Amino acid sequence: MTLDTVMTIDDDLSRIGISLPKNLLDKFDEILNHRGYSSRSEGIRDAIRTYITYYQWMADVKGEREGVITMVYDHDQRGLLVTLTDIQHEYHDLIKASLHSHVSPERCLEVILVHGDGSQLKTLTEKLMSQKGVESVKLTTIQIESES
Repeated sequence: MTLDTVMTIDDDLSRIGISLPKNLLDKFDEILNHRGYSSRSEGIRDAIRTYITYYQWMADVKGEREGVITMVYDHDQRGLLVTLTDIQHEYHDLIKASLHSHVSPERCLEVILVHGDGSQLKTLTEKLMSQKGVESVKLTTIQIESES
């Protein structure tokens, strides 16, 4: 099934149930209201489409790349800082520099400058993304063009 198919076939609907923390649902509802969505379902469908598009874009990250990984996380999450440090040490050959900022008493923002093979940058990003306590991770890259 192609992305176009996913985005256009809404006749064949399936019901799902999800559990969300109240603060996350409240923020989501606030955004839905602000953007004029008619229902949570419409907003969730749109969010899933965006996630699918981003995932497919990430799958196409190939070749030599220069980029940045931005990450927001809860530094009070037990064991998270050690895990994030271990992951970054595992990929030290890709990481050129990092910047750490304390956003609030509980949350940190980290900006990591990276250079290397796109598939390795994607793997690093997904490892960071999968950790409990990490709120968001985004990889942005540009392809390095060889000089002729």
